[in-house]
Amino acid sequence: MTFTKIFPFLNWIPIAKKHWKDDLIAGITGTIIVIPQAVAFAIIAGLPPQYGFYTAMIVPVIAALFGSSHHLISGPTTAMSIVVFATISKFADPTTELEAYVGLTLVLTFMTGVFQLSMGLANMGKLVNFVSHSVILGFTAGAGILIAFKQLKHIFGLPVPQGSSFYEILSYIATHIRETNWYVFLVAMSTLAFALIIKKIKVISRYSMLIAMILGSVLAYFLGGESKGIETIGEITGKLPQFKIPELSLEKVKTLSSGALTLALLGLIEAVAIARSITLKSHQRIDSNQEFLGQGLSNIIGSFFSSYAGSGSFTRSGVNYQAGAKTPMAAIFASFFLVIVLLLFSGFAAYLATPVMGGIILLVGYNLIDFEHIKQVFKTSQREIFVLATTLFGTLFFELETALLGGIALSLFFYLERTAKPNIAVMGLTKDHLFINTIRDPETKECPQLKIVRIDGSIYFGALEVISDYFNNLYQKNEVKNVLVIAKGINFVDLAGATWLEHEVNKWRARGGNIYFSGLKIVSQDVLTKGGFLDHIGQKNFFKDKKTAIAEIYKNLDEIICENCTMRIFHECKTY
Repeated sequence: MTFTKIFPFLNWIPIAKKHWKDDLIAGITGTIIVIPQAVAFAIIAGLPPQYGFYTAMIVPVIAALFGSSHHLISGPTTAMSIVVFATISKFADPTTELEAYVGLTLVLTFMTGVFQLSMGLANMGKLVNFVSHSVILGFTAGAGILIAFKQLKHIFGLPVPQGSSFYEILSYIATHIRETNWYVFLVAMSTLAFALIIKKIKVISRYSMLIAMILGSVLAYFLGGESKGIETIGEITGKLPQFKIPELSLEKVKTLSSGALTLALLGLIEAVAIARSITLKSHQRIDSNQEFLGQGLSNIIGSFFSSYAGSGSFTRSGVNYQAGAKTPMAAIFASFFLVIVLLLFSGFAAYLATPVMGGIILLVGYNLIDFEHIKQVFKTSQREIFVLATTLFGTLFFELETALLGGIALSLFFYLERTAKPNIAVMGLTKDHLFINTIRDPETKECPQLKIVRIDGSIYFGALEVISDYFNNLYQKNEVKNVLVIAKGINFVDLAGATWLEHEVNKWRARGGNIYFSGLKIVSQDVLTKGGFLDHIGQKNFFKDKKTAIAEIYKNLDEIICENCTMRIFHECKTY
């Protein structure tokens, strides 16, 4: 491992010196964007607002220093916040046991970072490639709906019991709708309307949430504020986070392990997916393992400074790139300016009304539902629809970790199911002497002594049943004694596949025939070579191309049958 691999920031620091002005402007823009998000996400996580600021200050810096993306901005996110709340609220009530709640949150964050760091050290970065996009779509859509419903008590001004589930919230609102505080409702809906209107004004659209929060709070003040039942979020402690080691214990580790693993996976999937989406425009090369390490270290170190589990933010990362950021220094600048905001302007948060945050978070939840891509899923694949729907409804009605892991398991099942059914095409020769699938052209001709088939898929334990059944049926029909397998589409052969191949070749040889292979990739012969299967089967059964294979196989065909054959499809047949 090279020195720059351990300290990746050494790669971009020389570049940052040249582009510090671009990164400074992007950093200032990022600070303005993160202020309302930090408050909103902390509330979603069940934490006081300052913890959102702490997470937005510490996590981005560490992730920027040890990650690989030049534009990814980490910190508090919606999905991570709701998983934190769902995990910790089962063991402590944030409204009555805040100290215990915060303590467990920091332990959860530390464990999340450990899982992520371990995955990075084990070079498991490619794991995110196996998570279907439909799983993420379903999970984020479900999380968005949950977030929105959990804010309804702040929208209607109703005392919905803490920890109520999706359907319990719906039931409570329906039965107590007449008790709605219409002042609270007006402030929440007005804030939502302000945000939507400002979003359409291009010049200030990126600051829509911040401006809407200010306008909503002003409206709440003129309506009468707390005298009308419009509560505020209270003062934000204008202090920097103190260094404190999370109170780890074996009991807490066991209790929070499943939630930490869910957060780790979700955070890594989010971060790498966002980083890669930005590279489509920036053309920067991303190292998934390095992102794993960066995210892991950011959460581990963040847990020592009162930060809760964070990940990459699509909104802030997109704005960071659009604002002209050139290096990760922009993230560090953004954190620095956020420190100034916390120290000098935190007192203004005392005027921030709870229904204002309710309206903003309602919008955040709605924006999590990617309607465009969900429509694409419904148009293209029934299996992906099932994966998406399972993950979405699982998020609403079951534990979040169960929903996420269940969606991943289901998508992997469908993937394995597809690879377990490789396409086996019977090849025939056209009048122009081209080999094509006989299904595509019924006029193709086949040699009565040599069956030519193409296998599109790997020969591994999961696909053996389908491949074995095909060859067994072919063997029992006893129509031909020799088979040529066009093997260009075989990407790998595992131990089970190699064992089966040796057995099948020997079976056909015992009847006076043989199985041959043309164009099998060198990489696909790895297990065959190392396991000695290639020697047992014989090098003479493997050819580099069809032409060479047919020329050699032809020599072993029954001459009497060839003399009376009317097909004459090979060039060699002209000798008769």
